[in-house]
Amino acid sequence: MSLPVEVDVVIVGGGVMGASAAFHLAEAGVSVILFEKNELASGSTSKAAGGVRANFSDAFNVALGARSLDLFAKFNDRPGYEIDLHRAGYLFALTKQEDVDLFEKSTEIHRSFSVESHMLTPDEAKKISPLLETSDVLACSFTPNDGHCTPEAVVLGYARGAKQLGATILTGVEVTNIVVVDGEITSVETTAGNVKTHTVINCAGAWSPQIAAMVGLDLPVTPYKRELVITEALDESFADLPAQMPMTIDYSSSLYWHREGKGLLMGFSDKSTPVGFDLMRDPDFLEKLGEIAIHRAPRLMDVGIGKGWAGLYEVTPDHNAILGEFTKVSRFFYATGFSGHGFLQGPAIGEILRDLYLDKQPFVEIKQLSADRFQGSGQLRPEYNIV
Repeated sequence: MSLPVEVDVVIVGGGVMGASAAFHLAEAGVSVILFEKNELASGSTSKAAGGVRANFSDAFNVALGARSLDLFAKFNDRPGYEIDLHRAGYLFALTKQEDVDLFEKSTEIHRSFSVESHMLTPDEAKKISPLLETSDVLACSFTPNDGHCTPEAVVLGYARGAKQLGATILTGVEVTNIVVVDGEITSVETTAGNVKTHTVINCAGAWSPQIAAMVGLDLPVTPYKRELVITEALDESFADLPAQMPMTIDYSSSLYWHREGKGLLMGFSDKSTPVGFDLMRDPDFLEKLGEIAIHRAPRLMDVGIGKGWAGLYEVTPDHNAILGEFTKVSRFFYATGFSGHGFLQGPAIGEILRDLYLDKQPFVEIKQLSADRFQGSGQLRPEYNIV
């Protein structure tokens, strides 16, 4: 496909953020071209566990999660694509009193945004997530309307919807330079040619610092490898598991699992993994997983392992997104650094980026998510409910 001579907006990155932004902008009548250097959803999005939730400690993330859940629920109609959404809930098992205190406060925040949220006893949690070993669990946080869906389907749905609305989506094309003249973007150079524009939106995820550097912006986004596996089909010994079993997370160890087809998807965040883009699978990952599972969910040890993969978290110093517009170059927007909860916030972020471009007030205040917060005496905004 040949490049258009000029567009209103160039989007860099074909994951959930880029695809969502392309759809929402095209729906608003904005001319858009999206460049993805590989394939759509080939970066962090396709490697995500697929969890969608509003269970966070930061009010901003609760608002984003709640709005995105509404959009996921209506995805079959808008943009019109099957994403295999299962709203079985999110269950966090808590073994430390300080964590119980944190989630009790978070529960009140959830409810202030009309998100159904409960603190459960260990026995109550065991009934809805039978694999959970609760002997040392003090309490659990449960948000029943959270769940999981298929990340690749979300991206393909948004991309198809954007193209139907006139957007250009190009894969296998790398952005090599953003031309800035007198503080204003004039064009974008790519491996497929150049296109005139005055607006760029950086949705390149773990690779966003390289794009930002083209306009002189430093984004403190660090790549960390995360790994997960999908088990073989469960046999009759697991017949007691409910069809709608919640995504269950041991908050202390980050071990998590949820139903995936006829088996289970499970993983944990290995904090010993070095920084970098290396996606080679850890030969010791299953042993490490087993050391946690034998204590928190021992029946997981009886399930055969099928396939698995590794992907990247794009992590910021406070585990919160970097979202906004660069003040020194007109008009360079960024949406990155989601620290493991980007996929689930993609729908709402697409709306926000549309509104920022149109100079409209988004449904939430985003000023505190600016990259400026990492400069000098800026105020960090930590998110504690991470996996």
